[in-house]
Amino acid sequence: MSKRLPLLIFLAVVLLITAVACQPQVVEVTRVVTETQTETVTEEVEVTRVVTETEVETVTEEVEVTRVVEVEAEMGEPIVIGATGPLSAPGSVGGGIAMQFTAELAVDEINEAGGILGRPIELVFVDTQGLPERGTAVAERLIEEDGAVGIIGEYHSAVGLTMKEVCHERHVPCIFSETWNDDITGSGYDEVFRVAVTSTLVASQQINWLEALGFEYVVIIAENTDYGVPASEAQVEFMTERGIDSEVFFVELGTEDFLPVLTRIQEGERTPDAIMVLVTGETSYNVEQQMAEIGLAPTEETVCVANQVAINAEYWDNVPDGNYCAYLRVGLTPNNYNEITSNVDEAYREQFDRPAPSFALATYDSVYIMAEAIERAGSTDPDAIIAEIEATDRTLAQGNYYFPYGMDNPVPDDQPAWMWHQWPDAAVVIQQYFEQDQDPDEAAVVFPETFQTHGTFLIPFGESP
Repeated sequence: MSKRLPLLIFLAVVLLITAVACQPQVVEVTRVVTETQTETVTEEVEVTRVVTETEVETVTEEVEVTRVVEVEAEMGEPIVIGATGPLSAPGSVGGGIAMQFTAELAVDEINEAGGILGRPIELVFVDTQGLPERGTAVAERLIEEDGAVGIIGEYHSAVGLTMKEVCHERHVPCIFSETWNDDITGSGYDEVFRVAVTSTLVASQQINWLEALGFEYVVIIAENTDYGVPASEAQVEFMTERGIDSEVFFVELGTEDFLPVLTRIQEGERTPDAIMVLVTGETSYNVEQQMAEIGLAPTEETVCVANQVAINAEYWDNVPDGNYCAYLRVGLTPNNYNEITSNVDEAYREQFDRPAPSFALATYDSVYIMAEAIERAGSTDPDAIIAEIEATDRTLAQGNYYFPYGMDNPVPDDQPAWMWHQWPDAAVVIQQYFEQDQDPDEAAVVFPETFQTHGTFLIPFGESP
C-alpha cells in the first residue's frame, strides 16, 4: 500500500489540474467603462495542462474571458439636456433624424473633452411626431421626469409654439433650431431663444433682393392652399411697402397643364420683371418647365424665381430648361463654411451621403450654446443659464452667435418683436444657376451681398459670371 500511495496522489493532482484548466477563466478588473457591465474578450492566460501521464507544463493560450467590470466614475452625475424632433410620422422624420445625429455628435465631442462643470452631458432626445399636443407632453416629461436643465431642437413650428409655453411656465431655458414661426421668440419669454430663421425673414429676403434689382412689377404664381394663399398675401404686402407692383395667379396642386394661366401672363399688358413661384413639390417643377418652354421665364426681360425645392437633385430631371432660374436657400453654401462647419458636414455626409442641412447644423450649435452657458454659469440655476445664453459670443457651424436683444437690452420699437432672443444672422440667401445641370453647391449666391460668391445681384440670362 505504501508504494501505491505516491502514484495515487500524483494522479489526483493531475485530475484536479485538468479540471481547473477546462473551466472558464473569471478575471476581476477595475476600469472606467460605463456604470456597471460585464464583457467577453479574448485574452492570453497561463493554463496548466497534462502533457503525458507523468508530466505537466504551463503554456499561454488565447481563451474567452468573462470580465466582471466595476466602474470608478471619473465624473459626477450627468447633466441632462433635453432635445426634441420628429422621429415618426406624421412629422418630418428625415428632419428629426438629422437633428438627433448632430445633437449626439456635439454631446460626444463635449463629453470627450471633459463634459461641463466636471460632469458628463446626458442627452435625452424625444420624438414629437410633429404634433403640437406632443410638444406639451414631451417638454413636461423632459423637465419633470428626466430632469432636463435645458431643452434644444425641434423642427416643426406648431410643436415649438406649445413647447415654449411649458419652458416658460417651468422656467427652463430652451433654444429652438428650426421653428420659423415669428411668435416663437415674438412672445418675449425670458426662457426662449432661437438660432433658426423666422418666417418673416425668409419671406422678406426675396423682396429685399427684388428691390435691390430695382424691379417694378412682379407676378406671383401661387398654389391655392393654406401655404400658398397666406404666403402670396405676405409677399404682396412686402412688395407694396417697397413700391413694387404685383399680381397673383392661383393654381391647383397636382395640375399638369399650366398653359392657360401662363398664356394669360404672357399676353398681359405688362412684361413682368420677375415671376415668383409659390408652388411646392413636383407641381412647382411643372410650372417652371412650362414657363421656360413657352419663353415666358427665364428670359432677358423676366427673371424666374423658382420654388426653393429647385435646390433638390431632381430639379434638373424635371426642369431641364431651368438654367438661370434663381431660388431661395436657407443655410450656408460650402463657400461660406468655416472649419467647424466642414467637420460637421463631413461627419454628416459620411452618415447620410448628403450635405448637412441648416437645421442639423443649428441643432449641433444649440447643444454647444446651451452647454457652454451652463459651464460659464457655474451651475444649473436657470436664471444664471439664461443670462449666459444672452451673453453668447461664439463662432460655431452656422457662424458667430450673439443675441442683440434680451433682458438688459429690450427690443426697440423700430424692430420686430421676434428679434427678442433671436440670432439675427441666420443665412437666407438667393442662389442662381448659370450652367446646365449645375450642382446647387456651385450655383452663384447673388444675395445678400454679405454672402455673394460672384460679385453680382443677378447673372443675366445667357451670360456667364
